[in-house]
Amino acid sequence: MAAPNGNINWYSPDPRAIIPIEKYKPTKSLRSVLNKNEFEIRINQQFEQVMRFCSLPRYKGDGIWISEEMIQVYSRLNELGFAHSVEAYQENKLVGGLYGVQIGSVFFGESMYTLVSNASKVAFHWLIQILRQNEFDLLDSQFMNDNVRRYGAIEIPRDEFIEKLEKAIVKERRFIL
Repeated sequence: MAAPNGNINWYSPDPRAIIPIEKYKPTKSLRSVLNKNEFEIRINQQFEQVMRFCSLPRYKGDGIWISEEMIQVYSRLNELGFAHSVEAYQENKLVGGLYGVQIGSVFFGESMYTLVSNASKVAFHWLIQILRQNEFDLLDSQFMNDNVRRYGAIEIPRDEFIEKLEKAIVKERRFIL
């Protein structure tokens, strides 16, 4: 995360928040949105723009934790096939999405944003579908908060996370719809 002074800090929280891929179920209200096909989902079409939207303050007084340097580095990771975005569109306009980093069968969720109600929720739903379809083992969200809790996040001890991580990063997986 970018600190106010421009330094990039690294975190390894204990406990660690993960979202069990196999246990996720969309809420009844989200199923209704999904059934209406309000959003078109694409991957990796506007990766940098997704990051730029994610970097905007969400609330008055919020700091920025995604720096320009991070956007450039993650965009390069995207070009190399290690970072991915799941994007929600309405009428060909990007209205929500998320991004993260993939190593092996692990997806490290970084951030999400929405400009239209439910867009990021639909993008997250499709992230889970991609991870299931391609047999990913772990979806990391790092820290627990209300947003990831709604998607079924749980906390596990860092030692347990590292054990799962070591097994999952050596597996080759593709991130495709």
